[in-house]
Amino acid sequence: MTGGNSGTALLDIVAARRGHFRLESGHHSSLWLDLDPLFSNPQQITPLVNALAIAIRPHQVSAVCGPLLGGAFLAQLVAHELDLTFCFTERVMPPDNSGLYPADYRLPSSFTQSISGKRVAIVDDVMSAGSALRGTFSELQAHGAEPVVAGALLVLGTAGLKFFAEKGLTVEALAREHYDIWLPEECPLCEAGTTIEDVSA
Repeated sequence: MTGGNSGTALLDIVAARRGHFRLESGHHSSLWLDLDPLFSNPQQITPLVNALAIAIRPHQVSAVCGPLLGGAFLAQLVAHELDLTFCFTERVMPPDNSGLYPADYRLPSSFTQSISGKRVAIVDDVMSAGSALRGTFSELQAHGAEPVVAGALLVLGTAGLKFFAEKGLTVEALAREHYDIWLPEECPLCEAGTTIEDVSA
C-alpha cells in the first residue's frame, strides 16, 4: 500500500456525491463515487495501474480477473503490465435483490476451462463492502481457479477487508480511506427519514 497521495489522485478523478444510497451489497451509505470517468484518461490512470501491478507481482499469479465494468478494465490493464492472462466476470442480479450481497458474478463460458488450476489476482477499481470481488472470488473457486490476492486502487472502510482476511487473502491497495456503511436496520439516514437512492443497478 502506498501513502495518501494515490488516494487523493484517485478521488480527484472520480465524482463523489453525498446523500443516502443503497449499495449493490445491500448496505446503506452517505457517499457514492461515480467511477465512470476513471479510465477515460490514460495519463491519469496509468501510474495507478503500474503501482498496483508492482504490488501484485510478488504473489506469483498467472491470471488477473476483474468484475465488469471498472474491475474488468483494471484487470486487463494490470494483466497487460504483468504479461498475464486476463478474464472477467459479469454481474447477475436476481429479481429479488433484497438482503445482503444478492448479486452473483459469472465467468463467461469461454474462460472456464482456461482459468482452471491458475493462481489468480482479483481486482476492482474501488472496494468498499466488496460485493463484486466476493462474487468473483466464489465464481473462480467454483471453476477450479485459486484466487490468491485481491487488489484495488482504493479501499473504502473495512467490510471487504474483513471478508478477505477471513479467507486468508492479502488485499493490495494503493490507498485506504474511512467509509461508513450501515446495515439497513441500523442506518441513521433511514431513521432520520432521508430519501434513499438505489445505486445498486
